[in-house]
Amino acid sequence: MKAIIRNAGIFIFVLGLGVFNSQAQQAKEWKLDKNHTSVTFAVKHFFSTVNGNFTDYDGSFYFDSDKITGSKFTFSIPVSSINTNNKKRDADLVSDNFFNAEKYPEIKFVSTKFEKKSKTELIVHGDLTIKDVTKKVAIPFKITGQMDHPMMKGTKILGLSFNTSINRTDYKVGTGNWATTLVVGDNVDIEINMELNRKE
Repeated sequence: MKAIIRNAGIFIFVLGLGVFNSQAQQAKEWKLDKNHTSVTFAVKHFFSTVNGNFTDYDGSFYFDSDKITGSKFTFSIPVSSINTNNKKRDADLVSDNFFNAEKYPEIKFVSTKFEKKSKTELIVHGDLTIKDVTKKVAIPFKITGQMDHPMMKGTKILGLSFNTSINRTDYKVGTGNWATTLVVGDNVDIEINMELNRKE
């Protein structure tokens, strides 16, 4: 009798694992269109706002708004691609005064789960790593549109818009005199407008 119960338990576990794996495989893969994607940020300098962007990024995207259990994002940004339209400032940002790009060349985000708020509004939870610090974050994003590509037969287009804010000092971005928030603000507003596509 115990053997029957044990075997039944194993069967249920395996069945449940199979269902989970099936759900995890349901989200389809999308490719990042770098030419129509932007990663921008804004941070206070005294009373003005400095705007910048990163010119390079990559990632993998498995996403279906109807099957968020099987969705997964990874996104990485080379720190050296930072651009604030000021060469001296950009050189300082990649130095060990701020990001220390030589030692920590990449900013990385890996999703852990998705939360659906409405048909077009979601939250992606995950781990954000900057320098040697990894923190759990929740980033709201919107589906800005989805359609058949009018010039590429058999291709779907998906638009996503992410808006969030982080505290740079939480990630040790800014050392020495720059660790204070009197000159450079601690909060950094981040906006990512992303275009993805996939073959049917």
